[in-house]
Amino acid sequence: MTTGEIRLAIDAMGGDEGPSMAVPGLAVALTRCPNLAFEIFGDKAEIEKAIARHPELAARSNIHHTDVSIPMDAKPSQALRMGRRVSSMWQALESVKGGTASATVSAGNTGALMAMAKFCLRGMEGVDRPALAAIWPTIRGESVVLDVGANIGVDTKNLVTHALLGAAMSRAVFGIDTPKVGLLNIGVEEVKGLEEVRDAGQILKTGNFPGLRYEGFVEGDDIGKGIVDVVVTEGFSGNIALKTAEGTARQLAEYLRMSIGRTLRARIGYVLAKPAFARLRDKMDPRKINGAVFLGLNGLVIKSHGGTDEYGFASAVELAHDMVRNDLQARIALDVAALTETKELANAG
Repeated sequence: MTTGEIRLAIDAMGGDEGPSMAVPGLAVALTRCPNLAFEIFGDKAEIEKAIARHPELAARSNIHHTDVSIPMDAKPSQALRMGRRVSSMWQALESVKGGTASATVSAGNTGALMAMAKFCLRGMEGVDRPALAAIWPTIRGESVVLDVGANIGVDTKNLVTHALLGAAMSRAVFGIDTPKVGLLNIGVEEVKGLEEVRDAGQILKTGNFPGLRYEGFVEGDDIGKGIVDVVVTEGFSGNIALKTAEGTARQLAEYLRMSIGRTLRARIGYVLAKPAFARLRDKMDPRKINGAVFLGLNGLVIKSHGGTDEYGFASAVELAHDMVRNDLQARIALDVAALTETKELANAG
């Protein structure tokens, strides 16, 4: 476990609000994790204006001016052409590559961030397709779900690799020695699903992977039950599942709000049950689990939701802090090195 100061590189220009959201988020994170320090990249005038309200944060930060920020709607290829070496996103990643910072946090364009991270940091040896992993609240606690949007369409080898990456993250973040892993599928029967998923299931079932316990296929409604610690899927279905869950949480919250104010009896009932509603609202708050991790790169990169507020951005920063503190990158590197030596993975190629 890493102790002492943890320095993070921040792309302050990412997200819908830029520095006006990111800087207050850093201030919130600093109150929760006092050993944090920051290298902040972006428009210096905007950042200094926002940070002037937070003197303690200013004392723990270095500001680096960049003239270029990546638009939220830019295509990855466009982002690379306009932002390579000069944008706030690239320079934050470069800070990790050079060892000045231990992780990058950005609320910017997901596709651009992945493209730049792969180009700047490169993938670990043995990882063809780095994955975007999210922490998912469940009835039993929390699970890791990957991939939630980095890769559209993957092969058997990618799925097996992602299972190992997710298991390493589960051990580092949740302290689970042998995480339970499941493959997301349209049914639990071994004959169902795409060929790549079925083949990956067979390799995980019969292979010698000491860092995980394969539980078989899981369905969409199993994710929230928390029956496994790691859910593996490809980015298309994973992203749809994530956005559906977020939308359902907002829908339920709106139903409750509408129902509470409908009658006098309902309002009285709300007053009596207010502590229970507060706990439910806290559990369903998407800001508390904001932040997904690009796994399989030679450096830690955390993606915050672009539309979040300062408290959500603080959660992403805290996630980066916890992963650095728990040496996630070193643990993943050991797992990947062991993975590349297994004959089971060779059979997936």
